[in-house]
Amino acid sequence: MDVRDIPVLKDARSELLKDIVKDYFVKENMSVCDLINALKNAHGFMAGHISKAAEILYEMWSDKEATRILSFTGNLVSTGLRGLLAQLILEGFADIVITTCGTIDHDIARGTGHPYYKGDWRLDDSMLKVIEVHRLGNVLIPLENYGLAIEKFTRNLLDELVKKKKEWSPSELLYEAGKKINDPYSILRAATQKNVPIFVPGIFDGAFGTQLVFHSPFSGLKVDLISDEKKLMDKIFESHRLGALIIGGGISKHHTIWWAQFKDGLDYAVYVTTAVEYDGSLSGAQPREAISWNKIKPSGKSIVVYSDATITLPLIVAGAKCLMKKSMEK
Repeated sequence: MDVRDIPVLKDARSELLKDIVKDYFVKENMSVCDLINALKNAHGFMAGHISKAAEILYEMWSDKEATRILSFTGNLVSTGLRGLLAQLILEGFADIVITTCGTIDHDIARGTGHPYYKGDWRLDDSMLKVIEVHRLGNVLIPLENYGLAIEKFTRNLLDELVKKKKEWSPSELLYEAGKKINDPYSILRAATQKNVPIFVPGIFDGAFGTQLVFHSPFSGLKVDLISDEKKLMDKIFESHRLGALIIGGGISKHHTIWWAQFKDGLDYAVYVTTAVEYDGSLSGAQPREAISWNKIKPSGKSIVVYSDATITLPLIVAGAKCLMKKSMEK
């Protein structure tokens, strides 16, 4: 090291050591807003990331010129988080939803009165097969409440829609599906009410999509995949700024950041994931890697929160709403 570098390094040290890690107590009357603020001051591994994610989500939500994408995987819709995802749509966060066919399946099943049940990771799956109960992690789904229920709903929907016209895009079909669901926690219903398009690039990878395939030879139904991509493309190209809350990985994450590259990347990005980057997967890739692909702007505000979304997404959303309330009180 050159001795001449020492003053510069001392300045860097002073800059690095400016924020102290603070301890906190949890109190019985502590508000969520107080807890999020405590996590920010405590810093501590992912705790600080939750606070930062809330700040970025708040900025994204408050930016009236930003087009906001809500991207998530279908497994989450089997849990109580389904209601929060619907709430984000109803409260105006999402201009676009990008998700998987699993989302559609779970939302239809639960939205049409077919409940899921609390289970356990350690249950005997051979026993569950005999008694006709599916296990999704620690969520239990009776056989009749999943495939059969989704298939019946979808067939009835398609029987009705092909009488009006033969060719439909997936987002149009999902808009019509949302009209048929009377459940305040339904994602499809929320999207239909707010006229937010749901794009499912892997539409055939699930019960709903399979019924489109089975229905087509008998009814003449045609599924126009390209028109949805054009609709999504137009919304991306028309945006002034672009932000995304991306929960999980896979095709829903990739489709979101893939289209973002055509606007030189996202201006805001919050990732919530359990996937790690060390296998080179898209699901585990961090925001900094997306910069190299032109999918997030170097100047963009981004954070990744490594966690189970069923725990941390409610905290992140609550933190953003606390910041909103605070800004309105000024």
